Amino acid sequence: MGGPVTQEDRALAQALRALGQPSFAEAFAHYVRRLVPFDNLIILAYHKDRNPVAFYRECVDPVVYQNMDGHYLKAAYLLDPYYHAHASGLRAGVHQLFDLAPDQFRQTSYFREYYQNTTLVDEVAVFASLGHDTTLTACFGRDRSSGRLYSKREVQMLKRREHALTALCEVHWHDYDPGASADITLAPVIERLRLALRERHDIRLSPRQAEVAMYILRGHSSLSISLNLGISVDTVKVFRRQLYGKCNISSQAELFALLMPIFSSL
Repeated sequence: MGGPVTQEDRALAQALRALGQPSFAEAFAHYVRRLVPFDNLIILAYHKDRNPVAFYRECVDPVVYQNMDGHYLKAAYLLDPYYHAHASGLRAGVHQLFDLAPDQFRQTSYFREYYQNTTLVDEVAVFASLGHDTTLTACFGRDRSSGRLYSKREVQMLKRREHALTALCEVHWHDYDPGASADITLAPVIERLRLALRERHDIRLSPRQAEVAMYILRGHSSLSISLNLGISVDTVKVFRRQLYGKCNISSQAELFALLMPIFSSL
């Protein structure tokens, strides 16, 4: 005879029965909660050149998602480590936000002015590939409701089940068609940024200068930028000086203030 049926087993069975049904996201959240407690959850799809689409959200404290529709989904996602992990082709599985974030992420204006305002203190996401250059992410957050970081044991608990968690998402959303619900296909963000700066402020950045601007805003140090672009640190510093000179600014905070309104309309 087998051992006793656990709450985890029952929750997994409930999620399996809900596959293909409107109740799946709630059942999936219930299963994960049996593994590791969380304060909030958002399930969304990241695309190659389209704005993200949110499928489901739940939270204890509504403040965590108050800027989701008007800010994050329109523009701020461009600076999010999860979005860039998707854009870089990160494999499916369980990933912790701060493991993916650039080396100076906590010093960025994005982190201070957007991320901290959500009161999030930690986040773990399940990544699932849906094809069409689309990645589904189920982001389980801890915010001021509990104020606790995920422990190493809790993250390992999720990672031990990452194949099951990923498979559940891939099976349920396997027929998702981004053309049916996402915004129109957009030109690459660097091209859109350069065009908007030229039209609004008569600032003419080279493709490389605009690329360096994005890396700075995302929280990459000069060393990290050099490694990502395959150029020397001194060359990065030259591009940075040129960028700041053309924009008539002297700090990352000023760069953020200049570009965030533009991101909202890209």
